[in-house]
Amino acid sequence: MMRALTFASALALSGVPAIALAADGHAQTGHEANDAHAPLFASEMELARGFVDGMMASGVVVPQPKDPGGGYTHEQHKRNFRAIYQGGQLFQITGDERYRDYVRDLLLEYAELYPTLGEHPAKANQYSGRIFWQVLNDAMWLVHAVQGYGNIRDTLSDADRQTIDDQVFRPAAHFLSVESVATFDRIHNHATWATAGVGMTGYLLGDADMVERALVGSDKSGEAGFIRQTELLFSPDGYYTEGPYYQRFALLPFLVFANAIERNDPQRAIFEHRDGILLKALRTTVQLSYRGYFFPFNDAIRDKSLRTAELYEGVAIAYAQTRDPALLSIAEFQGRTVLTPGGAMVAKDLAAGKAQPFPFRSLLLSDGPEGNQGAVAVLRQGKSNSEGEPATVLIAKNSSQGMGHGHFDKLAWQLYDNGNEVVRDYGAARFLNIEAKRGGRYLPENTTWAKASVAHNTLVVDEASHFDGDGKYADKFWPTQTYFSDADGLQVSSGMIDSAYPGVSMKRTLLMASIPGLEQPLVIDLVHASSDAAHQYDLPLHYSGHIMEYDFDAQRSVAQRPVLGSANGYQHIWVDATGALDDGKGALTWILDGRFYTYRFAANGPVTAILGESGANDPEFNLRREPLLILRAQREGGREGAVSFASLIEAHGSYDGAAEQTLNSRSLVADLTHTRVGAADIVQLTLKSGQRYAVAVSHNPDPEAAYSAQLDGETISWNGYAGVIVLAAKE
Repeated sequence: MMRALTFASALALSGVPAIALAADGHAQTGHEANDAHAPLFASEMELARGFVDGMMASGVVVPQPKDPGGGYTHEQHKRNFRAIYQGGQLFQITGDERYRDYVRDLLLEYAELYPTLGEHPAKANQYSGRIFWQVLNDAMWLVHAVQGYGNIRDTLSDADRQTIDDQVFRPAAHFLSVESVATFDRIHNHATWATAGVGMTGYLLGDADMVERALVGSDKSGEAGFIRQTELLFSPDGYYTEGPYYQRFALLPFLVFANAIERNDPQRAIFEHRDGILLKALRTTVQLSYRGYFFPFNDAIRDKSLRTAELYEGVAIAYAQTRDPALLSIAEFQGRTVLTPGGAMVAKDLAAGKAQPFPFRSLLLSDGPEGNQGAVAVLRQGKSNSEGEPATVLIAKNSSQGMGHGHFDKLAWQLYDNGNEVVRDYGAARFLNIEAKRGGRYLPENTTWAKASVAHNTLVVDEASHFDGDGKYADKFWPTQTYFSDADGLQVSSGMIDSAYPGVSMKRTLLMASIPGLEQPLVIDLVHASSDAAHQYDLPLHYSGHIMEYDFDAQRSVAQRPVLGSANGYQHIWVDATGALDDGKGALTWILDGRFYTYRFAANGPVTAILGESGANDPEFNLRREPLLILRAQREGGREGAVSFASLIEAHGSYDGAAEQTLNSRSLVADLTHTRVGAADIVQLTLKSGQRYAVAVSHNPDPEAAYSAQLDGETISWNGYAGVIVLAAKE
């Protein structure tokens, strides 16, 4: 049986002063500390009151399910589960019986509806829901509704309680765990929601069999179920295999159900399981963001941020478990909490001034349950903002496929600077819950563009996506993270893969270096690929901003806009200009939010530079129009036919439109050259001041190994994997 822990008793146990009730049932603070510690909680109460009171004014509305995501019935049932959840909380806190009665009446209406439901008429796939178009949304309904029901259940009449138990929650749990067993027993975020809903229902109804199925799978073997999901969906570093967007989404059922397990089965020590993986995952989720927005890996909706319901709940639960003051700064950024004892604790301690900056830092996050399926490297540098987050962030995505939501972008990367995404990842082609865009589903262009390799900042061979766009095949392979360093002044991530294309080996090393004489950290990108056969190699750069200038001759497409290709994403690229660069060298400068960025490159032979934009062959206007540059190289096979690209991105200057002032709009780097000396890469930089530097990479992780090389009559020396060497200045 779920332990009946009232809100007031939970507050007392946590040291938060109880909330007194006025004669009208509304909460009032009965302790002077309450006024001091609870502004965030009080504002959350007002938000909840505004929503639930508005729902109550509209009456009990439980329509026959009909619409897909974004449609009227879909949205009404979402509003209903939120009203059940928050109405139950408001009753627990205030004692106002109007909230209890409204939640009861909603659930009694569902008791009339639920037994009549069959397969949803707008089903999205074979996993059809009952209330919603897919099983996932039914599970989300149950996770929220069972919590609200738990707050009023003991105050209901025996008859009402029996009706709601037997005609809503038992059949809903049966639908998810028995009729939808294919979803329930998956290792996937949909199953996390389902097991959480069924498990919490089991605790509330005192059904041990239901709880056991949720914890260890429908056959109770332990090969599926909630516990197994915590073991297979997260790496030892707390990285969720589907990427940050889905990590955020899955955290709510993971943490809410874990909280219920802790309360009902404390002997399981769920928050200590697997070295505290769930609390580690919460912190990792925060690390996978920039200025609050998640890195848009895989099928990500780009406007999701730390200000999301899943993380309001997650931060409150994690803080209640850990009292980590850094989590309070996240709650402060969110400006929200939840109406739970954990949320009250967050509000109290935040008001007491206990918050400390969250430690955003460079880190390597392994992927896979054993941590051996690639990794995501996050390199942070530069001046921090008020939240303690450095201004420049580079992400190297050397991770596994990420199951069905994965994109074909091994060894891809992104760059953030000055509060903006400078080198972009597309994320998903989807308008979530906007009915006009195919019911809010993933759009066809999600497959034809967003998942395609050319839509990412990764090397593309022969105009084909990695693994030929086969997700099930791609799940079997991942890059090897060969090196990572977060050393001050020179941070490095390197990875390689030889399975993305048959017979092609690819390696990418990204460095973020502090170079004297440059305004911001410099990013250097080294890409190598080799094969015994001849290939076409395309290296795209998807950037944000408006072109200022480029230093190569280009043939412009003015009268008409050709399309670059016919498949694998190339059919969606308009060609605006092309330039043949026999020496493989060039530069492009753009402006973004008052800062200039120069991309300077040097290949080991001729390249064609292609300036383009996404959006071709898009009759429904589903794609964003975004610029890109592709460096295209044709290379013969064998040792002499390997391809290499060395490039840098330099942030420089400023533009103030109001003041009509421009500073350093042109690059401070005069020249970039790249030389291979044995297995080492040596990039030479010549600044316009005449100062020269070499960035040397041995590719040997031994920090004690010493290297030297002759370069244009100069001897350069360094130790370990990489080093920055000052060269003689040119007059």
